[in-house]
Amino acid sequence: MDAIQYAEANKERFLEELLDLLRIPSVSADSKFKGDVRQAAEFVKAKFEEAGVDSAELVETNGHPIVYAEKILDPKLPTVLVYGHYDVQPADPYELWDSPPFEPVIKDERIYARGACDDKGQMYMHIKAFEALVKSNELACNAKFMIEGEEEVGSDALEDFVKNNHEKLKADVILISDTAIISNEHPSITVGLRGLSYVEVEVTGPNKDLHSGVYGGAVANPINILCDMISKLQDENGRITIPGFYDKVEELTQAERDEMAKAPFDLDEYKKELDVADVKGEAGFSTRERTGIRPTLDVNGIWGGYIGEGAKTVLPSKAYAKISMRLVPHQVSEEITELFQKHFEALAPKSVKVEVRPHHGGEPAVISTDSPAYQAASKAFEKAWGKTPIPTREGGSIPIVALFQQELKLDPILMGFGLDSDAIHSPNESYGLFNFYKGIETISHFYRFFSESDS
Repeated sequence: MDAIQYAEANKERFLEELLDLLRIPSVSADSKFKGDVRQAAEFVKAKFEEAGVDSAELVETNGHPIVYAEKILDPKLPTVLVYGHYDVQPADPYELWDSPPFEPVIKDERIYARGACDDKGQMYMHIKAFEALVKSNELACNAKFMIEGEEEVGSDALEDFVKNNHEKLKADVILISDTAIISNEHPSITVGLRGLSYVEVEVTGPNKDLHSGVYGGAVANPINILCDMISKLQDENGRITIPGFYDKVEELTQAERDEMAKAPFDLDEYKKELDVADVKGEAGFSTRERTGIRPTLDVNGIWGGYIGEGAKTVLPSKAYAKISMRLVPHQVSEEITELFQKHFEALAPKSVKVEVRPHHGGEPAVISTDSPAYQAASKAFEKAWGKTPIPTREGGSIPIVALFQQELKLDPILMGFGLDSDAIHSPNESYGLFNFYKGIETISHFYRFFSESDS
């Protein structure tokens, strides 16, 4: 029985194991889930041991543990290092889920649960592909695994781990499945990711909440001021107004943009899927360009005053917002954060005080399509899907990718299997059974083609 046959024979068990992992609410951003995050790490470690690694360990950090596992057949053979994460985004707002986020259900050939796609479903494919290769005696290269529990909050602990363990993590390629394909009809490999600058802002007016009837119109309302300040961060053409923001932005040639435009994209279907009448963004760029090659600024949350049931006529003392900026090649997250802070503080009138608190960030990354590893990934898709994958740039951020390039001197292969419609970070996140099983098959083929390459 070869690896593909083994995976097919054990597909129901593979799925049940994934469902068990999805039941663990490993939300790294909320301290009340700390025990659950650790439980997920222990689950992953145990599954590596069952799959046939030589060793597996929980690497303790100042935050959540890293699961490290490896199987070394021969130091002279090529080595694959797999990265993934077992932590998930908060499931809030719970009331918008059709089923409880940590009670996975299968409906219409899709798994619905928080983390189904990002990244438990995609990470778990690697454990099961590795198991299939080991049990069928087809593994022909060394394998190392580094699965963290803080990707959704900035990967601070992993950054230290990578910087301090160059020899332990020595490999010929880093394989990551935390991205998407264009569609199940048009497989793709991500060759570009945007960076990230994430901040929280606080606007303070009076020293306490006030009666809006007694003080309204005489004292600055921090929520009104905050909304006005946010509205000034972009102009009528969708351009970000922060001085110096675009100074280092990579400008693609028309030929490069024309090549990007060849990837299949149906704007009407895109709008229908999102239930919007029209799209919006920076003038002069297509929707795919706006999410792939252009920087953006978005308010991710805004609050203040009274938001409970009924009415309370309050003029609040404080207002808050969380703001993220997606960055493109050559922009540096720390520089952008500093530019934002200076500009946002300058927008504030004297009637309020402003504090900008940097949260976390990451650098953009572009990956070559000429490497033996990329060619192995392309062949793996051709074998499993019957089609050559299209290289694409993705709008999301995986901050650790640029760190891998800098510290380990390796380009990752971003071989993801999600879909834009999987609703990651949103209520009713899902992952297709087809994608889960086809991902296991494709990863198995990757090991064979990479082992045969001149890596």
